[in-house]
Amino acid sequence: MENKIFELELNTLYAISQKFGQVLDLDHTLMSILEILSRNLTMERGTVTLKEKDTGLLKIIASHGLDPLEQKRGIYHPGEGITGAIFETAQPFAIPDIGKEPLFLNRTQARNLTKNSIAFIGVPIVLNNEPIGVLSVDRLFGPEIDFKEDIRFLTIVATLMAQFVQLNRQVERREEHLLTENRSLRAEVSAKYNHFFAVGVSPAMQTLNKMIRKVAPSRASVLLLGESGTGKTLTARIIHELSQRRRNPFAKVNCAALPDNLIESELFGHEKGAFTGATQMKKGRLEEADTGTIFLDEIGELPMPVQAKLLRFLQERDFERLGSTQTRKVDVRIIAATNIDLNKAVEEGRFRSDLFYRLNVFPISIPPLRRRKADLPLLVDYFIAKTAREYGRQFFFSAECMEILAAYNWPGNVRELENLIERVAIMAESNQIQTSMLPAYLFNSNSQQATYETQPSAPLSAATPTTSRLEVMEREALLESLARNDWVQQKAAREIGLTLRQMGYRVKKFKLDKIIRENKQRNVQFKDLST
Repeated sequence: MENKIFELELNTLYAISQKFGQVLDLDHTLMSILEILSRNLTMERGTVTLKEKDTGLLKIIASHGLDPLEQKRGIYHPGEGITGAIFETAQPFAIPDIGKEPLFLNRTQARNLTKNSIAFIGVPIVLNNEPIGVLSVDRLFGPEIDFKEDIRFLTIVATLMAQFVQLNRQVERREEHLLTENRSLRAEVSAKYNHFFAVGVSPAMQTLNKMIRKVAPSRASVLLLGESGTGKTLTARIIHELSQRRRNPFAKVNCAALPDNLIESELFGHEKGAFTGATQMKKGRLEEADTGTIFLDEIGELPMPVQAKLLRFLQERDFERLGSTQTRKVDVRIIAATNIDLNKAVEEGRFRSDLFYRLNVFPISIPPLRRRKADLPLLVDYFIAKTAREYGRQFFFSAECMEILAAYNWPGNVRELENLIERVAIMAESNQIQTSMLPAYLFNSNSQQATYETQPSAPLSAATPTTSRLEVMEREALLESLARNDWVQQKAAREIGLTLRQMGYRVKKFKLDKIIRENKQRNVQFKDLST
């Protein structure tokens, strides 16, 4: 008899252990365990009661032999009835006949207490030395088996159930953390996106905005061209966030940061033993980015052998890991970036022409800062506000400082400007930044000359002969914003972050009243003709 019971218990525990893979659906998994107990043993009725986190009540979350209404009635306070007593004392409880037990509340109304004697056995479900619930059954074995055997085996099952609960809670906490992190990243990207274009009133940045919005919803590969520090990585992230793949992975690979012998493994992955040091299988970034986007920064530095393999992937959308003959397919959008002239690299034989044409489906040029000087005052304000939050101090540049910043060539572009403002925030001894606090390289006359040579000539004739270059830039930014907003001052002020009073002051300062009136009249005439 003992051997038969032992075999039944072993088979039952094995069947229960197979349910660990279903831990995400805890209620269903616990109900499946009760069904196993009923199928393998003689249990006719059983319940799993867990303490609710919010209310502190004990509630039946899984049952066997109860209908949905009966299960719904199974709610207890800790210490209430037998279930509450088992939970509060963390001790098992066995009753030969529940009809004679005053503590038995029959809250579910599932048992007929007057018909036949019904046994009841309950054990606590304990996790980390704290009761979290109660497992109760009528009987696991027949009346010929001592209650102690029921309690012993039921305690083992309750221990397994506690592990199911713990795993489920760990997964829930991780999912909650990932969701929070995901929301935080999306909010960060959204904020960066808004600031990226809020400080981009220049025509070059408006053109960039339109191109990003055009290409983002498509599946096309994108090639980002621009100098270092112009914002290519942020642009790639914005394209991903504006696409239908935004909820899927975004992987980044810096092709210049990895040695030639590792870049292929980084992109395509490798099998165990594929090369010295490959002690285990590793997925490549292409596999990790499946259904999402992969950003290949500094694509011009990709070694020629890897260029050939990347070209094949772009053509066939399949690849093999290093050391494997199994062909794998993934759905990944490619966004590449470079700060070198790929046409020249193709001519010099450093970059495959066929790969260049594959990547160059939709090229986007990110303008350098010297070509978007109208954005400089807004960029300075943005980085000062950001730095002020980080360092806890407010400061501003004098008019003379702004003149020097406007004349500088900015070879490091927006990144250089941000770094400069952070340096000033650390070194500044007063709230107003004077020219003496600026680094010496900003005063290099060659840089200033280069700026004037590369900048399109400003409409100086529209301003007074004594107008500073910074004022010319401010005037241009105002006119561009007014033009985009049908010459309505309120709309333009809102776009560039000014109050209506501040906008009125600038309109008067730069004598723009006549220009605004003429363009408004022209818009009215055009609408009349079109109707």
